[in-house]
This record gives sequence, C-alpha cells and structure tokens, in this order.
Amino acid sequence: MTQTTTLLIQENIGPTLAQWLADRSYSKIAVLTDTNTQRDCYPLLAEVLPPHVTYTVPAGEQHKHLATCQQIWHFLTEQQFDRHGVVLNLGGGVMGDMGGFCAATYKRGVDFVQLPTTLLAQVDASVGGKLGVDFEGYKNHVGVFAQPAAVLIGTDFLRTLPTRELRSGFAEVIKHCLIADAQQWEALRQVPFAQQDWLALVEHSVAIKSGITERDPKEKGERKLLNFGHTVGHAVESWLLAHPDRAILHGEAIAVGMICEGYLSVQQSGLSEADFRTMQTWLLDLYGKVTLSADDIAGIVPLARQDKKNRDGIIRSVLLEAPGRARYDQSIAETAMVEALAYYQTA
Repeated sequence: MTQTTTLLIQENIGPTLAQWLADRSYSKIAVLTDTNTQRDCYPLLAEVLPPHVTYTVPAGEQHKHLATCQQIWHFLTEQQFDRHGVVLNLGGGVMGDMGGFCAATYKRGVDFVQLPTTLLAQVDASVGGKLGVDFEGYKNHVGVFAQPAAVLIGTDFLRTLPTRELRSGFAEVIKHCLIADAQQWEALRQVPFAQQDWLALVEHSVAIKSGITERDPKEKGERKLLNFGHTVGHAVESWLLAHPDRAILHGEAIAVGMICEGYLSVQQSGLSEADFRTMQTWLLDLYGKVTLSADDIAGIVPLARQDKKNRDGIIRSVLLEAPGRARYDQSIAETAMVEALAYYQTA
C-alpha cells in the first residue's frame, strides 16, 4: 500500500480526484457508498471518474460491523479486484472507517482514498489512518491503523447534509479548539452556527489533527488528546445505539461527553468553573440535552471499561486544564463517571 498520503481540501474535489486517478495506473477502481451518498454525493463525481464499479451498503452506524465487511469483501472478490486496484470511500465516518478497514485487509491491503462527505468525517474521521468497525456493541472495537493513499476533501458535499448532521460534525471542530487552540475557541463562539465558514474550519481542524497524528501515528501518547469527550461520549452513543428508537448521532454523543469530561476536568485537572460553565452553556444551546435515566447511566458506565485508552482495568480519559490545553491518560473512577453523568442531567 501507498505510504505517503495526499491531503487536499477544496470546495469542488471532483476534477482533482479525476486528475489524481489519471496520474496513476490502477487496474480497477471501486467506489464504495452508502445509500445516502449514492443518492446525494455520487452524482457529483460520477461524470468525472474513469471507468469504475460501485457498491452500496445501508447507511448508518448500525451497519458498521463485520457482516457488512463480508459483503464488501465478497463484492471485491467477485469483481476480480486485485492488489493493484484502488477503493474510493465516498461517505461519512462510518463509510471511511469501514471501507478503509475492508481495503486495508483485502488481500493484505490495497490502496484506498478517503472522500469524506460529512463535516464529521472531513474534520476528524478521514485523517489519521484509524480504521475499524463496531463489535458486540463496542465502538470501533475491531480495526487497524493504515494510511490512505489520499484524503481528498470537497466542502461542496456539505451542502447535501441536513442541519442535524452538520451540527453533529461541528462537535469535532469544537473538540479540536478545546484541546489545542484557545484563540479559535473564543472566535468560534462569536459566529452563529449557520454563518460559520466551513472551508476555513475544515482547514483548521485538519491542520490540528494531521499535525498530531503525524507526530504520533499509533496513538501512543499525544494522539490520545483527540479523544476528549469520547470516553463518556462513545459509551453513551453505544448504549443508545442498542436502543434504536433512542439512537443519537456521534457528535451529539460527543457533546454529552465533553460536558461530562469538562465537569471531571474541574474536579481533577484544574479547569476553572468559569471556563467550564462557558463550555457547558454553549454546548447545551447547540445540542440540547439527551435524557438519561439512572438505569441508562448504570448501563453506560460498564461500556467505558472497553474504551481503547484504558490500561490495567482503569478507565482513562482526556481532561482539560484550560481551553486549548489538555492532559491524556487521566484515570477516571467509575463512581466519578456516574457522578458526571448524573450532573449532566441536572445541568
């Protein structure tokens, strides 16, 4: 597989993708989509692509599992796809994670290109080479680290998104500011959500994430900072995903996680009450509140025991010292996590 990743951010990525493919001699090109991106995004690229085959999977986190991977691997095999082909993953975080995982493991690895179509994928999931699928109710429990041949980001895809999906991705923009750029955190809050400059925000977030992942590609240290809000957030997301009528989007769960981990940051890492209140108020205004009962909290906390940052059976999280400055590998007692989730319900 290719070791050097091409990373480009433009409004319209179609001509750039066509030229990128023309400059290489791939034996076959496969485009993987979900039902949403097949309908809304594939038509924006279809006419500029060289001859290719397509395969579409159902949209949604609930389909991000090994059974769907088997279908993708079967399709590639049926198409006599060899190790000199390339897989184009056209979609959000689910499609990028799963399509990349399938490409990285098919015949021990074929080239793949991430073509993120959601804000969440553009600012976070498509960059850094973390790939995988959910397993037995745990988020991204089975996966690999593998770098794509290219990440080509076209912000015109964002026009296809419902407001809720766009707002979900915005949670990762907020996270990047909170862990690495206090000045941008202040600036972000001065602009109404509907008036944000998405191209500039994508460029800013990608610069933060790509810088961190280049320094720590296998998440041994600094890269763990990118998980702020995710220890609690992933557990909340997984719990509600198991109750389909209550499932929420990834960014909505991360907003819950950032409030809870912000609360713990006040207790454990020196975040000021004033900074926490500012963060909490803004996140609740943007995302509202997810209702969680005592029974929900009792079910959510055990899911955090499987978080990939944990060590020696201890839940480890990312906590803020101040906006723009964070600590990783912070131990979190299960009782403290229960307290944080209970606090969230009263906020």
